[in-house]
Amino acid sequence: MTVDIRTAGQAIDYPVPLYSYRRRYTHEVGFGEISLGGYQPIRVESMTNTHTMDTAATVEQCRRLYEAGCEIIRLTVPTEKDAENLRNIREQLRRDGITTPLVADIHFSAKAAMKAVEFVENIRVNPGNYATGAKFSSEEYTDAEYLAELDKVREEFSPLVKKARELGVSMRIGTNHGSLSDRIVSRYGNSPEGMVEAALEFARICEDESYFDLLFSMKSSNVRVMIHAYRLLVARADAELRHAYPLHLGVTEAGDGDEGRIKSAMGIGALLEDGLGDTIRVSLTEDPVNEVPVGFAIVRKYNEHLQVKGEKAYLAVNQVVGHGQAVSGHTALPFNPYGYARRSSCPMQAGAASIGGDSLQRVETQARTSITDPDALRDEILQRLAPELPEDSIRSEFVNVSVGCVEDVHALENLLASLEGVRDRIVVSTVDTGLFPKLLPLVSRVRLDVVEGESLGTGFIDQLADSDTVMEFCFIHENSSIMVPAEVLCRIAAKLKAKGLTRVCLSVVSSQGLFATRRLVLELANAGIEFPVAVRYRNRGGDRSGVLIESAIQAGTLFCDGVGDLIAVETGLKPEDEVSLAFNILQAARVRMSKTEFISCPGCGRTYFELEKTTALIKQRVSHLKGLKIGIMGCIVNGPGEMADADFGYVGSGKGRVSLYVGRECVVENMPEADALDRLIELIRQNGKWIDPA
Repeated sequence: MTVDIRTAGQAIDYPVPLYSYRRRYTHEVGFGEISLGGYQPIRVESMTNTHTMDTAATVEQCRRLYEAGCEIIRLTVPTEKDAENLRNIREQLRRDGITTPLVADIHFSAKAAMKAVEFVENIRVNPGNYATGAKFSSEEYTDAEYLAELDKVREEFSPLVKKARELGVSMRIGTNHGSLSDRIVSRYGNSPEGMVEAALEFARICEDESYFDLLFSMKSSNVRVMIHAYRLLVARADAELRHAYPLHLGVTEAGDGDEGRIKSAMGIGALLEDGLGDTIRVSLTEDPVNEVPVGFAIVRKYNEHLQVKGEKAYLAVNQVVGHGQAVSGHTALPFNPYGYARRSSCPMQAGAASIGGDSLQRVETQARTSITDPDALRDEILQRLAPELPEDSIRSEFVNVSVGCVEDVHALENLLASLEGVRDRIVVSTVDTGLFPKLLPLVSRVRLDVVEGESLGTGFIDQLADSDTVMEFCFIHENSSIMVPAEVLCRIAAKLKAKGLTRVCLSVVSSQGLFATRRLVLELANAGIEFPVAVRYRNRGGDRSGVLIESAIQAGTLFCDGVGDLIAVETGLKPEDEVSLAFNILQAARVRMSKTEFISCPGCGRTYFELEKTTALIKQRVSHLKGLKIGIMGCIVNGPGEMADADFGYVGSGKGRVSLYVGRECVVENMPEADALDRLIELIRQNGKWIDPA
């Protein structure tokens, strides 16, 4: 299946391999004593949240980031006065022996940019805020008005480009989903296409000035929007611009705790798996130092592809895709890389829960107690399923029990008799094709595990008859080519379909199952088979942080691409943490909302309230509101458009002052911070979204 997006009537293919890892080779850009792109490692950066006029506090935080290993440090520069103080910050850092490259973060002020560029290695410009007029005016632009404003942008932006070129300072054109200009929104909407066009407008000006020390970012608090925007940028920029410029990856306003780490890993990791990305920032509503180890954990696997000979790092053979280089077979995609659409699959009932079709993506966990200890296993199952809780509670919806021999089947029958009220939530798995037909009458879903490297005959399929039981076939993928699981499972699926059996589910279980599952879905599409696909991640030995990150990348990416009807993670985490992880992945992918989502920024020198403390207080009061999205932002530079992705917003408007939003509309301006949380709750009530906590 070929998928493309059409711009001005022209089809745009996605020029990236999706079934194996190959890093996109980019134009190398200088950053002081280091550089980005080319064969360089993927860099990890962070941003201070001190006030840039507070030299001592900013230098101290930069020192802490440096000691944590941060490779690039960004500072906010809201005014020309802040820009001038960068001189003092830089001089003190260099006297202390800290040579980490500095980035000036610019939004509105051209004067601040022109001064800041003198004291940093890189300058970030937001094309939605720089050299633009009113925000969200709903003004319609004629072609002439559109071009006239673009000329004004060129007039104001070109002097900065020329100065950066003269000083040897690189530039990041950093688009935010929430702060697109009215001009862009009028033509493209608040969309990934609008984000890309905003960046390309500025890049064209840079190239017209013979300035090529560029990199891009396409940030959003919505993981799917972020992924789609970067992919579209690569497709369009690589076709249009003179160089393949490096990418800075990040999910903006990711939040804190596990949720923030999972959202960041999912968005950043999805693109790294595509071979995209040269530097990353994990944006957490926490101490910025906490961002650094998470960032290194995300990029570690990809940087391990780098090999070093002498002083030169290079990517292993077949691990790099150059600018304009054709990628064999890249147009055969099982999903749209530029927009979300859930994969079509046959709906089927598995006991009390439906799977596939338009049903919710389900959560399954693996029982850890052996079938040989039925009393303990029964207690574990009841604890995981928690049947006494309301139906929409965060808990396991299916529990898998492994069966290995005939004696286990007898034990299973006794176990099921003691679980009468929840037996339709029990899934039984086996590797024995002889046991498989015997298990079908006992439960609502039975799984046959196909073990890699072992011969599997398909004669047992002749023994199968149509029944109310869902049959799942799962390939245990470890070391084989990604083609092997796809070929084996598609061969089984074709035989089942030919036999008239339709209650079938397929899956690949692995710690690195993304590419294999993509290939499976492609082969199913080519064969016209629409059986549901379960997304399974297994890593029983990793550390907690690594499990959160890798499962978010390997499983979460698939759900962002519309693939997956059920999720199961098997890890060394506590059972309740495993369930929470699965639901967090589904929520971060925006496919199943099971709790309040907090879109909270990490803070910077523009923030005049304590973000961590305020976020914790807001969570304490409203976290019981399932599916509601609350934006918590230190200021509005990332744009009222981010409020459009939230139901309600709490935004700093000055020292001790807060503005409140409903959607993107500011309904309360500049109120005292002390009263803002109660007023926010009142707004939620007035809009019919409040439910009293249980």
